Amino acid sequence: MLVALFMGFACGLPLLLTGSVLQAWMREEGIDLRLIGLYALVGLPYTCKFLWAPIFDRFIPPFLGRRRGWLLMAQVALAFALIGLGYSDPAKTPWLVALMAALVTFFSASQDIVVDAYRREDLQDEELGAGSSLYISGYRLGMLLAGGGGLILADHMPFSQVYLMMAALMGLGMLTTLLSREPPLEQGTPRSFRESVVEPFVDYFRHDRALLILLFILLYKIGDQMASAMTTPFYLDTGFSKSEVGAVVKLFGTWAVILGGVLGAALMLRIGTIGGLWVFGILQALSTAGFAVLAVVGHSLPWLAGVIAFENLSGGMGTAAYAAYMASLTNKRFTATQYALLTSIMGIPRVVASAPTGWMAEAMGWPFFFLACTFFAVPGLLLLPLITSGRTGCTGKV
Repeated sequence: MLVALFMGFACGLPLLLTGSVLQAWMREEGIDLRLIGLYALVGLPYTCKFLWAPIFDRFIPPFLGRRRGWLLMAQVALAFALIGLGYSDPAKTPWLVALMAALVTFFSASQDIVVDAYRREDLQDEELGAGSSLYISGYRLGMLLAGGGGLILADHMPFSQVYLMMAALMGLGMLTTLLSREPPLEQGTPRSFRESVVEPFVDYFRHDRALLILLFILLYKIGDQMASAMTTPFYLDTGFSKSEVGAVVKLFGTWAVILGGVLGAALMLRIGTIGGLWVFGILQALSTAGFAVLAVVGHSLPWLAGVIAFENLSGGMGTAAYAAYMASLTNKRFTATQYALLTSIMGIPRVVASAPTGWMAEAMGWPFFFLACTFFAVPGLLLLPLITSGRTGCTGKV
């Protein structure tokens, strides 16, 4: 469980460094809001990571084992990519910023693939709910440190130095990899191209409701992800300083994440993963509506604290149930590939659906933009009864 927490931290740290922190850097340099929205496309590796995930199932590095060996290599490459992004200049070389940000997301997505497979193979089925909650808590703590802490630091030093510091923090993930145990190879590794590339997809799609489950995974967090793509420009346009946003995110968001992880683990032990999907999904939709209220209220630190705390609390619990559900669908022989397929579908809204959010916000105004994002959460909830009746997925576990 402790390994799940620290690995979650290492996975969450890079995400906002190509998201809200990069958005703030570009906005400070005078980059157009519509172009900032398009930069969400650098996250495309998160949506197609299943394309190279079979490599992590098929081959075993000559050191540390199948999971830890690949994980260490991804983390080292990710740290160097963050350094390269820090030495880029959004105003003078926007193409280099886009290239380095894409490399960050590629190696970050690779790290995610291996960590997801590690967690599925290291935890028992009955531990997945609690383990996923702690993983998500660590993930969101990493996001908060990079997002909130990064914005605070950016008020006192250049963004380039912020990125160098975040690259150094990847050392915590590397240390966790070196000190953790290697999961046992219970079912061996794929022995051929067909077994590593074709069979994982055949194995998944031979089961009932496979396409319906993919549609659910696509839609469950789409509203939350679209809203998150524009929160930093929204805060700045509403009149909050980077230090105010960073301080509130760090103070209230951090405790909300910790509380959300504990509550999410405890509640899922009582109501199960499916019950968690219902309860937490409704709460995360309500948290998106909270941003619309803040847009009407305007510059108010108490409202900002309440909205951020509620979003981190509900979003963390919702993602934990979401991750536990996806893990229960995978076959341990093809964990990396099948989980990567599911999480790639999950990442599509964060990249593709988030790209036009800049135009939407300009055309609709902030209050109606966040209300629209709240509405987009409804279809995923309506699919829940259809995917949870009877047995589902590769293992039949929900």
